[in-house]
Amino acid sequence: MNQTSFAQAEFAAKKKTTRRERFLAEMEQAVLWSRLLKALSPHYYPDSRGKRGRPQYL
Repeated sequence: MNQTSFAQAEFAAKKKTTRRERFLAEMEQAVLWSRLLKALSPHYYPDSRGKRGRPQYL
């Protein structure tokens, strides 16, 4: 069973949020992830030919 104990519940309530957690929470609200993924997908994910990204610069 995955039941939390009283000690775990008490500790979870007293946990101080870090700067990283606050920053990531703000970014989660500010960034429209679906639009960002849509904009990046042609350059990051493989196309129909199996190639990814821009061609290399020689």
